[in-house]
Amino acid sequence: MRKLIVSIFCLAVAVSASAKDYYASMFGIKSNGTTLNTTSIQKAIDFISEEGGGKLIFKVGRYLTGTIELKNNVTIELGEGAVLVGSTNPYDYRQEGDAFGLIISNGAKNIGVVGLGVVDGQGRELANNFLAQVAVGVIKDPLKLGRPAHRPHLFYLCKSRNVTLKGINMRSSACWTCTTDRVDSLLIDGVTVNSRAFWNNDGLDIVDCTHAVIQNCFVDASDDGICLKSHHKDVCNDDVIVRNNTITSSASGIKFGTFGVGGFRNIQVLDNVVYDTFRSAITIQSVDGGFAENIVVDGLKSYNTANPIYLNVGQRRGDKPSTMNGITIRNLYAEVPMDKPDYGVEYEGPTLEDQPRNVLPCGIVGLADQPVCNVLLENIEIKFPGAGRPDFAKVGTDELDKVPEMPKAYPEFSQFCELPAWGFYVRHADSITFRNVKITAAESDYRPAIVLDDVDGASFQQGQILCGQELQEYQEITSQPIRPASSFTRAMSLGGTDSCSVSRVPYGARDSINMAGSGDSAPYPCTREPGSTHGCLTASFKALFTKALMEIPASAARLAMSRCVSGAMRTLNVPV
Repeated sequence: MRKLIVSIFCLAVAVSASAKDYYASMFGIKSNGTTLNTTSIQKAIDFISEEGGGKLIFKVGRYLTGTIELKNNVTIELGEGAVLVGSTNPYDYRQEGDAFGLIISNGAKNIGVVGLGVVDGQGRELANNFLAQVAVGVIKDPLKLGRPAHRPHLFYLCKSRNVTLKGINMRSSACWTCTTDRVDSLLIDGVTVNSRAFWNNDGLDIVDCTHAVIQNCFVDASDDGICLKSHHKDVCNDDVIVRNNTITSSASGIKFGTFGVGGFRNIQVLDNVVYDTFRSAITIQSVDGGFAENIVVDGLKSYNTANPIYLNVGQRRGDKPSTMNGITIRNLYAEVPMDKPDYGVEYEGPTLEDQPRNVLPCGIVGLADQPVCNVLLENIEIKFPGAGRPDFAKVGTDELDKVPEMPKAYPEFSQFCELPAWGFYVRHADSITFRNVKITAAESDYRPAIVLDDVDGASFQQGQILCGQELQEYQEITSQPIRPASSFTRAMSLGGTDSCSVSRVPYGARDSINMAGSGDSAPYPCTREPGSTHGCLTASFKALFTKALMEIPASAARLAMSRCVSGAMRTLNVPV
């Protein structure tokens, strides 16, 4: 962060020493909203750059243009009441390298667009005109999902350095609104994004950028709000801060992925608000052979959003494994609705996606040979509606194999349809810590609160679950699994309403059950003799969770354990 601040400060000093102000009218640029100014605006940018740099200032008016390319040391300033208007003619847009949009850059340095004005892409009309040209065969496009894939972005800034976007309103893009691709030293500050003109309209896409700050923005998008992507295998997003933004979306609020070819490293997501959002408030996805590591999410507030947290490892491309290691999510508050969060907005999320399912839990889902590693969930409160009904959709803790492995699938929190927990579902993960996590279900639910399947090293510290009127608290529950040389799998569930039972446990398997709190702390082993039909375990505890961790051969049934614990003494019958 210090490096970024110093570089921006040095940039400001260097540019201010030589920068001059140039008004758009000096170059014959018209503000009537009908004259196409593409050539005049580009001439102004080129001239200012050749003269050593400065500002191109637009006063009140509507300035129609096609693609313009920012050059070294040029900043466009849009004054209040100035609107840069994108042409609706597809042939007024050009591509330079990877950049295709209304405002583009390629390898430029010390550039920006600032002010209180508007960049309006007229995206709906433009996208429909692209569709019309595809329909008559002039533009070739597969129309995947019924929309042209190759549409101009509002901003596409590529391979550039020292880029500032500040204060402006980005409106009505035909595609992703603002893409910054392999930009070093990026500041996006106080920008407003209104992008519901068409399908697949992301808000702010940060692609393999370094030393970037995205702060104080408002984003309303029909697709992902703020989305970090990695399109290039030899680079990654590194040293990025996403801070104090407000987001509403018909996809996910803050997203890492889906593309993750290179990866994500040293990312801070701080004090953001997500509301009325169809999918996840925060989702981190490593599914394309890249990595996600050293990521901190702190102070996220989520209201009327379908899923607070979804972490996922997949393998969609090639043989290179994807990894996720070192994720901290703390000080998160979320409210999950029963109804569709974005109902009635333009281009709302698909109503029948991944059905049937009850309201889904948070998910931490890796692969058997590529687990999610070292996740800390701390100081978290999530309010779920509960009311999961097995007659609508059902996956019980005795049928966990119903949840498919989906390494090649497009990752979304709903991709598995129904899940066997209402609060957290964790599968194929190592070293997962829940610390001061409070989850609430407003109504009773047929599922337990938390299900762990193939998790090595789970820790629960000072948490609380409230399901309907039944409160469960725990002080410390820590798993210490024994891993024999052969292939083993484990499963555990907490906070359900059924009796606590382990079904179809083969002879020779061992339980390791630790309970601690209110002065009680002791391990309770359960041993089965050959030919025995029952074992039993008796423990005294006060308003604590019961935790069971079992290692059994992968071919045998997994542990199915779920119960609300509130009595002073219980006897657990363990049928074999």
